[in-house]
Amino acid sequence: MPEGDAIFRTARTLHRALAGRTVTRFESALPSLTRVHEDTPITGRTVERVEAAGKHVLMRFSGGLALRTHMRMNGSWHIYRPGERWQRPRRDMRVFVATDAFEAVAFNVPVAEWLDERGEARQRDLRAMGPDLLGESFDEEDALRRVRERGDEAIADVLLNQRVAAGIGNVYKSEVLFICRVDPFTAARDVADERVRAALQTARRLLRANVTTLGGITTYLGFERGRGGGAEHRRHVYGRARKPCRRCGTPIRVRAQGPHARLTYWCPTCQT
Repeated sequence: MPEGDAIFRTARTLHRALAGRTVTRFESALPSLTRVHEDTPITGRTVERVEAAGKHVLMRFSGGLALRTHMRMNGSWHIYRPGERWQRPRRDMRVFVATDAFEAVAFNVPVAEWLDERGEARQRDLRAMGPDLLGESFDEEDALRRVRERGDEAIADVLLNQRVAAGIGNVYKSEVLFICRVDPFTAARDVADERVRAALQTARRLLRANVTTLGGITTYLGFERGRGGGAEHRRHVYGRARKPCRRCGTPIRVRAQGPHARLTYWCPTCQT
């Protein structure tokens, strides 16, 4: 599943390309979207704005209609100039929104639905979503309260829960807990408030940095620019199993964790 900063950048790119422009063509491989288009056409509407809400992308059209998409593990939005060749096969297209200047294509998006204002207010995932780490403001007290409500769960699993704080994905989960020296398998109730606050603040700082200046998921700033190599050169622990810890030299470990067996990377010496 994409991290919150990737979703934020996706929404920002879509907004820059589409906002203020009139829809000239709309298609979808999803019958639920097509039915709404047939009854109340999307063509002729203006794309008012595109924004991220946690890991959801909301494309807002004139007339009070919003298209909510969620990428899950394999979905993505692409932007093309009219007539430009797509980088993915047409069979992977789920949503197509065209204007005179750009075409936006959602490939393999598993979640897509139309929402009017009332429907958006009632949408279960949006209503239950925790404070957005990439929002203009962040309610740290509310996020801390939500962590405490899940005291029996491992802290790594709690940080991944979008109903606690929206935006942290599997990479940031491992990186933030390493930076804050927290054992990812510790029950949330046993992690002190100041450690939880530090983790939330660190996640917010890194996410915001990676949508403004760093580009991509960079959490280790000691990497040498221009030397190439994989993404692990930009990270403390994620993707670095059996490589030496950047702090103490202990080999980094990796283990599947949680109900979805997401990989957790950690240093057994630094994170105790």
